[in-house]
Parts: sequence; C-alpha cells; structure tokens
Amino acid sequence: MADLFDTPAPPSRPAEDPAPPDDAMPLAARMRPRCLDEYAGQGHILGAGKLLRRAVEADRFSSLIFYGPPGVGKTSLAKVIAAHSKSRFVNLSGVESNVAEIRKAVEAARSLTRLHGSTTTLFVDEIHRFNKAQQDVLLPHIERGTVRFIGATTHNPFFYINSPLVSRSQVFQLEPLGDDDLRELVRRAVADDERGLGALKVDLAEDALDLLVTKSDGDARKCLTALELGAITTPPGDDGRIRFDLEVAEESIQQKTVVYDGDGDAHYDTISAFIKSMRGSDPDATLYWLAKMLYAGEDIRFIARRIVIAASEDVALADSNALRVAVAAQQAAEFVGMPEAQIPLAHAAVYVATAPKSNRTLKGLSAAMKDIREGRTLAVPKHLRDSHYKGAGEMGHGEGYRYAHDYEGGFVPQAYLPEGRRYYEPTDNGQEKRIGERLAYWRAQFESTNEGRG
Repeated sequence: MADLFDTPAPPSRPAEDPAPPDDAMPLAARMRPRCLDEYAGQGHILGAGKLLRRAVEADRFSSLIFYGPPGVGKTSLAKVIAAHSKSRFVNLSGVESNVAEIRKAVEAARSLTRLHGSTTTLFVDEIHRFNKAQQDVLLPHIERGTVRFIGATTHNPFFYINSPLVSRSQVFQLEPLGDDDLRELVRRAVADDERGLGALKVDLAEDALDLLVTKSDGDARKCLTALELGAITTPPGDDGRIRFDLEVAEESIQQKTVVYDGDGDAHYDTISAFIKSMRGSDPDATLYWLAKMLYAGEDIRFIARRIVIAASEDVALADSNALRVAVAAQQAAEFVGMPEAQIPLAHAAVYVATAPKSNRTLKGLSAAMKDIREGRTLAVPKHLRDSHYKGAGEMGHGEGYRYAHDYEGGFVPQAYLPEGRRYYEPTDNGQEKRIGERLAYWRAQFESTNEGRG
C-alpha cells in the first residue's frame, strides 16, 4: 500500500488530515490552542506540578483517556500534546471509523517509526462508540507502543469503555470551563488578527460578554460559535466597527441548552445530587437540581419514584405523612402531565427535604436481611403458626397465642421471635420520638415477663 510509506511531516509540524482554508473553518477550530500555555481551563490536571502536565512536559505517556462534556477541550488537548511531543497526529472517530481504518492507521504508524523513527499519536474521538471488537483491536498496539493512544468520550469510561483498555490508560476527567476561562477565550478571539475576529473590528459590550459566558454553560465551542455568528451577521457602523451588544448576544446564542444525557453521567450525577439534597434537608439545593432535571426533559415518573423512595428511606417514621405526600405527587404528576406536573413534584420534594429524618426502618430491615442471609433461618414459633385449617390444632399450631385486642391498650407481652432479636431502634426525630417512647414501654413489659426472649 503506497500510503504506508509516505514521508511524514517534519517533527515540529504534526501531520493531520487536510484542513479547509482558515477562512472556511469555524472560529472555535481556528482558535484551538497551539501550546499548553494557550490552553484554557483544566487547571486541576494541567496546572503547574499536576500529573498530566508533568507527563506531557517530560514526554512520558503512552495511553490517555479524556472524558467530559462537549466543548471543554478534549480534542484540543490531544492536539496540543501531540504537537508538544513532536508526534504525528492521526484523528479517528468512534462514530465513523471501523476496524479496517484502525489497522490501516496502526500499520502506517509502524512503518513510519521503522523508516523515520517518528512517533504517532492516535486520537479516537467518541471512543465509547466503538464496540468491544473495535476497542480490542487497539490493545496489542498500545502494549507494544506502536502508537500513543488518546481517547475522548463524553461518557464515563469506567462504564462505557472496555476494562482492559481503561486499565492500560491514564484517565483524566475534564470539567466545564469556568467563567473567567471563557471570558479570556472570547477576548482573545476578538483581538486576534490572524486567527480570530480582529480584522472585523468588533466592539464587545461587557453585558453581552456576560450573557455569552453564562448561556454557554462551560462550553467553549458554543461560546465562540455564538460570538462568530453575531459578529459576521451584524453590519458595521459608519466608523467600520461592529457593535456586539446585549441584543446581538441574545440573538446569537438563543436558548441555553443544559448538558444532560438521559443515560450518562449528567443523568446519574444530577439525580444523585437531588436525592442527597433531600436527605441533607436543603430545600434550596433540592429545588435547583429538580429544576435542572425538569428543564432538561427528565422523565417525571423517574423523578417521582426517587421522591417516593426518599420519603420512605430517609424520612420514614419521623414523618409518615412524607410518603403520603410523595405518592400523591406521583399520582398527580401523571394525572396532569407536564408542564403542571412540576408543581406537585416540587411540593413533594420540598416536603421531604424539610421533614425530620430517620433511616431506622431501612437499617432494621438491612440488619434482618443480613441475619437471614448469613445465619440460620429461624422457625416460626408454634403459637404464631397458622391454625385455620383442619389438623393444625393436633400439631399445636396457634396454641397459646394471645389476641392483642383482648387486652388493655391492645397490647400483651408475647414472644414473636424465637430469640427476641432487635432490629428497629427509633430516633428522637419528629414523630419517631413518640414511637420510641411507646416502644420502650412495650419492650420493658416484654423483658419483665421474659416473653420477649421466646
């Protein structure tokens, strides 16, 4: 194959696929960083002395996986690393590429290393889109060092990428860019005459910049795309300058899109924050995470189920009304549908968040399940066994059972477990305090008559 023996680009200029002319490329692509010092954000992994920066500067890495939401610089970082290591850069897509293309890229890398001693960085965007067979093709070549592999994904690699590939890679999570990082990128793009919008002479209003940053939600690509759209579609004034004001910004970026994948990290992380906020008795955080899910189009039945579970798991007998409110909200939400369904959901979520808390019923059940799972299964005492059939009396079933309602207060000391075990220990929170007082009295009666020991 002739293309296996093509001479690679000089080491200082990593080879890439043919690119369109600069003026045809989107602003976000033109403004990609050319070195680590131009790279914005991700200080937690690229700051001075951080692991990834040390590895890149020392040119001591073999396999990396970057994961994070769109527009945070995964591809840009891969290109910067390849350029820093004077490595040929080959870009494949998990959506478009196949096994044949992977093997072709690897064979080309092997030939170039043998003939010219050059290294190849194989970048696979959306690596989670590769199936198991496609991912497995990479393993031996990573092991041998034929290519330096960098994968990028918006999905948690520990769930969506094969374990052998993850175990051979350093995994780094990239976070949404901070507001200051986005502001710096926008100002740099407006001022750059070579790659940015400097030739257009854009006057960017501060409130317009604030809107772009806020609605971009940490996505650099979205921010720069909106900036470019507004700048190139706004006619210049008499002085030849473009006024990029708040009105232009609002037209350019339109409605904010929340990063929220229905089956990925954003889905699970947000519902986790919602549940923990209710459990932690913070109604403000509860409403925020609920609003994020509703805005992003989360299934209202899924939200309602989590509120019902929290009402029983985290509130329970401290306020039994929480479960009634949660179930009523679930039924009301399904009955009225969206958008009104969000009202009963908010009602129930705030009720659960502000209710007194107890997880003692869950802890008691867990302890009982553990005893059943790990110990000998207890036999039902004879006096508690079913006696409503012919012949039960001959076996002593039901003999000696005392009907509680025949006694004062509807209570009589009587063994209900052969060993008198305890699983439920109420708290002093809310209604459970009164339950605890009542239970303490009953248990004292058991102990005084030794009935609780069976």
